[in-house]
Amino acid sequence: MKAVVQRVTRASVPVGGEQISAIGRGICVLLGISLEDTQKELEHMVRKILNLRVFEDESGKHWSKSVMDKQYEVLCISQFTLQCVLKGNKPDFHLAMPTEQAESFYNSFLEQLRKTYRPELIKDGKFGTYMQVHIQNDGPVTIELESPAPGAATSDPKQSSCIIGDHTHSSSAQSEGYTVESRIRDIIQLSKLEKQQQRKEKTRAKGPSESSKERNAPRKEDRSASSGAEGDVSSEREP
Repeated sequence: MKAVVQRVTRASVPVGGEQISAIGRGICVLLGISLEDTQKELEHMVRKILNLRVFEDESGKHWSKSVMDKQYEVLCISQFTLQCVLKGNKPDFHLAMPTEQAESFYNSFLEQLRKTYRPELIKDGKFGTYMQVHIQNDGPVTIELESPAPGAATSDPKQSSCIIGDHTHSSSAQSEGYTVESRIRDIIQLSKLEKQQQRKEKTRAKGPSESSKERNAPRKEDRSASSGAEGDVSSEREP
């Protein structure tokens, strides 16, 4: 899922010469829904949009407050063209969710926005209709957002492999059974081998160890020590 968020002083949507939605200060969101989007991507994008800090605080500090912090309005427009893939110079939209599914998904997105924020402050256009969106960008400030790719690795390897398994559009390595767990094991093994190699190189750089030098050095008998030891033993004998 992709979104283009613009900070605006005002925005409106006319359809057929009639204005159907308008907001004052706030954000205008252009939303592109992909074939693979699920409830997980929906909730992620709602959180990001509503918590995106594009406004200043009371002291004038920039990038400090979100649209919810400021209690501003949100205008959301469905825009499948964000899922465009160019074939030469011609846009191709095969990655966009089909219209029938996308309308239901988009309505769920709006519902989640209203549930998370204030319903009366969420406005939208008219799905599947030719619209002219009037945006007065404030700044200008335009932020591109994208939900994590389906199957993206997380901190929990088990969770990651589960996610990857749920999607048919996996990488070639995944299709060959090369899971996240396998990669982690390979990385750990490689790290161990590198450490062993480093220890060997350090040993060679230092030369023969002290213990090996002592073993290789010719042994000299310490007669005085030997005789002293014998004397000690003999002195302990009873007369």
